[in-house]
Amino acid sequence: MKNIKNDFHILKRKINGKSLVYLDNASTSQKPKAVLNALQKFYTTSNANIHRGIHTLSEEATEQYEGVRKKVAKFINAKNEEEIIFTKNCTEAINCACVSWGKTNINKGDEIIVSALEHHANLVPWQELAKEKGAILKIIPLTKDYLLDLKAYKSLLSKKTKLVCVTAQSNVTGTIVPVKKITAMAHAVGAKVLVDGAQIVGHSKVNVRYIDCDFFAFSAHKMLGPTGVGVLYVKRTLMDDMTPHMYGGDMVETVQQKSATYRAGPWKFEAGTPNIADVIAFGSAISYLEKIGMAAIAAHDRELLAYAKNVFSKYPAIKLFSPSRIQDAGSVLSFTVKGVHPHDVATILNEEGVAIRSGLHCAEPLINRLGVSATARISFYLYNTKKDVDVAEKALKKVLKIFKV
Repeated sequence: MKNIKNDFHILKRKINGKSLVYLDNASTSQKPKAVLNALQKFYTTSNANIHRGIHTLSEEATEQYEGVRKKVAKFINAKNEEEIIFTKNCTEAINCACVSWGKTNINKGDEIIVSALEHHANLVPWQELAKEKGAILKIIPLTKDYLLDLKAYKSLLSKKTKLVCVTAQSNVTGTIVPVKKITAMAHAVGAKVLVDGAQIVGHSKVNVRYIDCDFFAFSAHKMLGPTGVGVLYVKRTLMDDMTPHMYGGDMVETVQQKSATYRAGPWKFEAGTPNIADVIAFGSAISYLEKIGMAAIAAHDRELLAYAKNVFSKYPAIKLFSPSRIQDAGSVLSFTVKGVHPHDVATILNEEGVAIRSGLHCAEPLINRLGVSATARISFYLYNTKKDVDVAEKALKKVLKIFKV
């Protein structure tokens, strides 16, 4: 990953007089010049609304926008672009599945299974759906090593199970979930599977056909793309039976005074003017990642995680919340410092130019299961280095000194 930092303007910033060390990538990633340039190019050369105009600008914008749909499909190995729905983020993508599929297919007495690792975005919608429909929500517990307990999961599955919703990687513990195995077990009892891929899709190769999941959701902004763009992959065989979750322009086929018919495929879920420019810039982010190679990025993440765990584990006051085996964890490392609130840890690190996250990480039930009120969290991406970890360690020494731990 040599010289990659040069592609990111923001990484040249000074924070409190110190060079920025950005270690909050699980929250959002920084954007390379290629993505910023794509945004500027669209607005200065092709800006127009899509799908509706026959003039040159509109046709150019439509071609670029729909070209990214094809690029996303290829990136995750979907069958074709008609399995790709654009949303505004991963949360909306999951809610789209919940409303458009869940409200039609989940009934009283049915069972929905989620895991103890879930982000609120892949928990709260299913809580609300279960409440509305009279369904039963079940939780896959964790092992002592922060992995999903697959024996317990097997015991939860039944003929009443209609849907299993799991993250591919925890945004708190970094746990990598065996989503292919979980999917196969769910399908064996006739259940559908939704995978929250927000934390993994920009860090390692994703193959939705290999996983065989029915839904796969993620956001552009966690993989070098702009904010305001999400993706919901849906198996094409399921899409025709799903109802729109929003109504309005562009998603309609015909409209009469008292009735309407809707377009087929992903377009019936994309009402109104979409986030055209940012979707097009997202295409540049995918190209950037593909040029580096997802295998190289995954290896880089593992190397940094192993290095950070080795560095931090030297300090008795620091407790790590991460699977013991490197292959079971991704680019996220949560920790606490004995007697110090994570917000204080993050504040002191920020004084040294180190940006980390602290708090509940939108995963309050998981934090409760860990037996703490909050954690501090560092998370890596392709532009981070071992030197960044060293700077974070130096800042943590300052925390230990100030609080005398």
